[in-house]
Amino acid sequence: MEAILATTDLRVGEQRLAFLLVTDQDIVREPTASVAWAPVDDTAAARTATADFREWPLGSRGAYATEVDFDRPGAWRLDLTVGIGSASVVVDVAEESAIVDVGGLPPFAANKTLANVDRIEQLTSDPTPDPELYTQTIPQALIAGRPAVVVFATPALCTSPTCGPQVDTVSQLRERRAAQAAFIHVEVYDNPADIQGDLANAVYSPLVDAWGFTTAPNWFNESWTYVLGADGRVAARFEGFATVEELDAALAAAL
Repeated sequence: MEAILATTDLRVGEQRLAFLLVTDQDIVREPTASVAWAPVDDTAAARTATADFREWPLGSRGAYATEVDFDRPGAWRLDLTVGIGSASVVVDVAEESAIVDVGGLPPFAANKTLANVDRIEQLTSDPTPDPELYTQTIPQALIAGRPAVVVFATPALCTSPTCGPQVDTVSQLRERRAAQAAFIHVEVYDNPADIQGDLANAVYSPLVDAWGFTTAPNWFNESWTYVLGADGRVAARFEGFATVEELDAALAAAL
């Protein structure tokens, strides 16, 4: 069995850890997995948690997710166990993240909205976009002084099958809590209408660098989703796919 980390940006402190477990035949879909983590030079100090399996949309794959806490930077060993076996992986934990993190203030940089373009296809690669996700900028949401959910994703051009569903999930949450928070989709690429399936034509949105996503190891165009509190600070962040239940819980805490 092999472990594939869906969380690649690891730093000191508490954070969400998501991972896949795979065999030669298929992805492992047991309901829970045991997670143990410890510095490689002090395995006796291992801590443990239970990770729940969360199915991705379309039902073909899914990942485990839990909260872990690293108390120092350096090399850490993760032992991931389910009923059919276990897998281990060594990860490098940084002192802090170069990507906009929990507790921090996001860049006061504006995304494009429907007010800036002639047609919605210039804002998103989503084939069935929700126009309500493109009506305001992040600075406008911050100035308004209420929580916001911001998803950075490229629905039609993502290297995994989760970016489109992630944007759909934010739309689902908007339908639940539209009166309580702002909901914004920022397309990873600045020119989605010009790409036509050829990423050689793609230009990253300026916000991709401003928020630090390109500093993540091997990041290309996978999604990041943020919950911002009414004070404008980051209340929660999710690398890769997060379910509507995870996002709703994070937003409820911010509210």
